[in-house]
Amino acid sequence: MSTLTLAGIVADLKASLLDSGDKFTAAADADFKRHVGAAVSDLARVRPRTVVGSVTLTADESWYAAPADLVATKFSRWGEWAKRDYNYWDALYPKCLPKLAARERNGATMLELSPAPTAQQIAAYGSAYEYFYLGSHSLTDVASTVADADRGLLLLRAQAEAMKELAHRGVGKPVALRDGMSITPRNGTPAGLFDQLMREFEKQAGA
Repeated sequence: MSTLTLAGIVADLKASLLDSGDKFTAAADADFKRHVGAAVSDLARVRPRTVVGSVTLTADESWYAAPADLVATKFSRWGEWAKRDYNYWDALYPKCLPKLAARERNGATMLELSPAPTAQQIAAYGSAYEYFYLGSHSLTDVASTVADADRGLLLLRAQAEAMKELAHRGVGKPVALRDGMSITPRNGTPAGLFDQLMREFEKQAGA
C-alpha cells in the first residue's frame, strides 16, 4: 500500500526548487499542487495502471457508465469460458460477444458494448460484465495509487513541470534546484532544466 501523500510531495517539491520556488506565490500552495497534479497525470504513461471494472448488463443495451479514472479500455473475458464448454454449433456457444470500447457520448465518456448483449447471453454468461482498463493515477492526502518506489520519479516530473512554467513566464536567468532522484544540485535556465529533467524522467522510467 502506498504511503505517499500530496502534502508530502508538495513539501519535497518546494524544498527541491530552492530559490526558484519563490516565484510561485499562489495561496495554499496551489502552484506546487498544480505541478504535482501534472506529474501524476503523466505518470500513467510510463507506469501503466491496469484496473478491473464491472458493470451490470441490461439486455439490448450498449451504453454504460465509464469509471472516472478511465484512460483506455483493454479487454473483457466475459463469456469466453463458454468457448471451452460448448461446441460451435451449440446455441450457447459465444459466436458474437460484445466488444468493449470507450466513446464520447453527449459530452461524457461512456463504455460501449457492441453488439449489445442479448437476454440469452446474459442468462447464460451472467449479468456482471467484468473488464480490464488502464486507469489514471491519483494522489491526495488520504490515498495514492503511486508506488512508494516511484516517489523520486514523481518529484522529478513535478520539477520539470515547474521549470516549464518558469520558461513560459519568460524567465531566462539561470536557476538552481536539487535533483528529484538525489541531492545533486542542478543549474541552468528553466527551459534547459526542463529538457534535462524530462530526459532524466524518461530514462529513469525506462520509457
